[in-house]
Amino acid sequence: MEERLESLYAEFSREIGAVSTGAEVATIKAEYLGKKGRLNEILKSLKDATPEERKTLGPLSNELKQKILSEIDEAAVRIEREEIDRRLASERQDISLLDSLRDRGLGSAGYHPLTAIGREVEDIFISMGFDILDGPHIESDYYNFEALNIPANHPARDMQDTFWFSDMHHLLRTHTSPIQVRGMEKHRPPFKFVGPGEVFRNEAIDASHEAAFRQIEGMMVGEGVSVAHLVHFLKTLLSEIFHKELEVRLRPGYFPFVEPGFELDYKCLLCGGKGCSVCKQVGWVEALGCGMVHPRVLRYGNIDPDLYSGFAFGMGWDRLVMMRYGIDNIRHLRSGDLRFVSQFKAY
Repeated sequence: MEERLESLYAEFSREIGAVSTGAEVATIKAEYLGKKGRLNEILKSLKDATPEERKTLGPLSNELKQKILSEIDEAAVRIEREEIDRRLASERQDISLLDSLRDRGLGSAGYHPLTAIGREVEDIFISMGFDILDGPHIESDYYNFEALNIPANHPARDMQDTFWFSDMHHLLRTHTSPIQVRGMEKHRPPFKFVGPGEVFRNEAIDASHEAAFRQIEGMMVGEGVSVAHLVHFLKTLLSEIFHKELEVRLRPGYFPFVEPGFELDYKCLLCGGKGCSVCKQVGWVEALGCGMVHPRVLRYGNIDPDLYSGFAFGMGWDRLVMMRYGIDNIRHLRSGDLRFVSQFKAY
């Protein structure tokens, strides 16, 4: 019987070394290790062996079975790796094609302006001691609305045209504010962080509105944080972003998750305040919404509002890019036109 096991393994080794597809591996596994496989057929004869023979043949059979299983797994991995290599070789594309781009008048590749400004803004926040957080695009009703002091049937929900999923409990996030709630759950005061990301709203597209766009929201919570901290921080932030002092105005604004709430506007950099399509002919561009974090929102984050206070803000990333580069239509940012991207910072 020991000779039969050795002969079986020799035949298996020859066959497994020649396989080239996953189907062939599965066939060999069934042939040798299946219920009616060749190894089991040999093991059936153990009942006729003496007790002393069983002591030797039993461990030998188990060892052989493990060796066969191991080599089958190795063959499967080898075949999968070879298939991936074949696909990579056949589907490989040269994405540089610099000569072709130049021939078509496209110049060299470049950073998309959203990427360029995004990296710069994140660097500004990091230099001011902020952490950069992230969150999922698909959010629950709790994080997108309820934990931000916007319960069911609250009129503020009508301010954001929402892409709901069929269960009506999940949605494409309408703002990056859920990152603030998740941040409060994981951090204890004092802390300060920002959350940049893509957001989605089911609204009409025009020169200054898109259904998908980017926002960045921030929060600072600690003892004695006041409106004065908020104003100082926002002025510093905008001057760093635009590399110049801006004419700004602060006016009352309503946001369910802050109290009091404010709107901060700055004079349109495209028209100098004369009026254009981006500023909707009023000469001012809404930069961001801000305010002191509502006590209820702090409680949702397990933070005691009697001990801590904080400010929060949120602004549209796309409009920052438009002001920075003098882009008069937000639709250019997602046009996919290489002629547009090639105007900006090269790789």
